[in-house]
Order: sequence, then C-alpha cells, then structure tokens
Amino acid sequence: MEIKIYQIDAFADNIFEGNPAAVCPLNEWISDELLQKIAEENNLSETAFFVAEDEGYSLRWFTPEDEVDLCGHATLAAAHVLFQHLGYVKESILFYTKSGTLEVGRSDSGYSMIFPASGPEAIDTPTVLKEALGVIPTKTLVAFDYIVVLDSESQVRSLSPDFVKLQTLDLRGVVVTAPGDEVDFVSRCFFPKLRVNEDPVTGSAHCELAPYWAKKLSRNKLTGKQLSKRTGMVQCEVIGDRVILLGNAVDYMSGIVTIKT
Repeated sequence: MEIKIYQIDAFADNIFEGNPAAVCPLNEWISDELLQKIAEENNLSETAFFVAEDEGYSLRWFTPEDEVDLCGHATLAAAHVLFQHLGYVKESILFYTKSGTLEVGRSDSGYSMIFPASGPEAIDTPTVLKEALGVIPTKTLVAFDYIVVLDSESQVRSLSPDFVKLQTLDLRGVVVTAPGDEVDFVSRCFFPKLRVNEDPVTGSAHCELAPYWAKKLSRNKLTGKQLSKRTGMVQCEVIGDRVILLGNAVDYMSGIVTIKT
C-alpha cells in the first residue's frame, strides 16, 4: 500500500513558521488502527486524512495519541493540498467532520475557514490548574478546553507549565491568553494528554478565544498571536455562532508512505 503524504506549515507565510501538519489523501478509508499508527510515526501535532464524499471530503484528524474532534491548522493544510496539488478548482471546499461541516475558501489574502464558535463560560479555577501553571488567573473559563486569562502578554510568554499536572485535567487541554501588546490578544496552548505539550499555532483554540475577546473588546474582527517558539498570527471574525479564521500555508515536503500488507 502506498499513500501520498504532504507536510504543510499552516498559519505561515514561510517554511519553519506556523504549525506543521501532515496531510494524507485517501481513495477510501483504511483502519483506524493504521490511521493512528501513521499519525504516531509522523509525530506532528496533527495528521489529517481525507476521502472524497458527496460534494466535498470526509476529513479526520489524529494526534500521535488519539483522534480529535476539531483541528484548525490541519484543516488549513488539507485545503492547501487540495487547492495547490490536487487540482481542486472551486473557490471553497466542504469538509465533513466530527464537528459538522466546515468550509474553507481561498482568496488573494489567503485561506478563510468557517468554523463553529464555542463561547467559553466562567468557572472557579481548579486547584491543579493553578499549581500546574504557577500563576493565579484573572479569570478561568471552560469550553472544550480550559481558558485561562492573565493580565499581560509578558505573563503568557514567561509561563513554564508542569505538563504532568496538566495531563491530569479532564478536558482536551489548556489555553492561556491575555491582551496583546501589539495585537488584540495573545495565547499559548498546551495539550499534554494528546502528547502535544505545546502546540505552535492552534486554529481550534481560536474558536474559543475569538468569541471571548470579541465580547470583551466589543468588536467582531480581531488579530490573535500565538506565542509559541514558531509563533503564528490568526485573523479572526466572529459572526453569530461561527468564527472565520484567516491564514496562509506553505509546502515543506511531500513523499510516499509505503506499508507492506
């Protein structure tokens, strides 16, 4: 069995920036066990697999540890592969996923992804979360991740989490955010349960962050910056129950996965 594979830097204008994702187009679905083994072998935060279906594509995402319900940067990478390498000619692509139907379009300014918004709700900060981060949050919220709000960009930059303690929390991960010095908000994203201690640029987290900051700042168009080592910029627009994320993607490499059967 041979499977084409692409590695794409998403939310990036140049290679070695943004968040790398592997993308494997399939003619038909292979076993979940094999999908997981490929993702583990790639050892990237996400590997995306898609199969043509109806008017679009069925899309799934795997970390080295498990399948996830939503991933932004690997969706962007999958769309880039379709537009740039597989001859997709329409102006937008429909992806059928565990989080519903997602749409990715292209324009002169990059790719735009229409994702579901997930407005976080305030909670009391779990003790283990305070211990793991070593800070007292200004506010803690919950959506599909814990959202920890701090006072300043410098606090977010200086965090050195205890990943073993973060791994004991019940949700997917922890997203730490604060007002930005030069952008609307900054963030860092930690997913040790998925064997991704810190994700470089996390599109799905902005489905939680954008609604919060849009309400906080009283405007629906926002610029977020993720303060990982690679860094990445995400333009966000909140429209009702949807978030539009804008970003670019660039090729890093392509190849063939060869599996003896």
